[in-house]
Amino acid sequence: MPITLVIIFMLLYVTFKSFKQALLIMVTLPLALSGSLWLVWALGFNLSTAVGVGMIALAGVAAEFGVVMMLYLNQALAEARRANSKPSLAELQQAIMQGAVQRVRPKAMTVLTIIAGLLPIMLSEGTGSEVMQRIAAPMIGGMIVAPLLSLLVIPAVYWLYLKRW
Repeated sequence: MPITLVIIFMLLYVTFKSFKQALLIMVTLPLALSGSLWLVWALGFNLSTAVGVGMIALAGVAAEFGVVMMLYLNQALAEARRANSKPSLAELQQAIMQGAVQRVRPKAMTVLTIIAGLLPIMLSEGTGSEVMQRIAAPMIGGMIVAPLLSLLVIPAVYWLYLKRW
């Protein structure tokens, strides 16, 4: 698991060419994984290789959520700076809110699609269903928490980052 997080961080750093933006996205990963741990605990599953596979898959999806959100925030910030070379803090805040709001519907559709695809696995009974449920459970738990965190935490911390520098 730690190797996966290091690889994700390196890819984020290469994508954004910014240590701080890559770190900001990485902050949301443990929060998303906490959602998966809660559901795994609620279902009474033990931590296993299958649960670990589900968490690794969730970390990838949560990182993708963060990357897309950061791209939209950077784009909204660039548009605000194009309109006014020295935007005020209120204009920057408005740009960040506008960039974050643009991601609500696509993120909701993505999350609902993932959950709808994983629910039959969670409700199935039969050969191999025990293993597949342990892979799907972390994904479902994380899909409940990860989008909310990326919609709320990333824009808020990005705003604090801009406000400070």
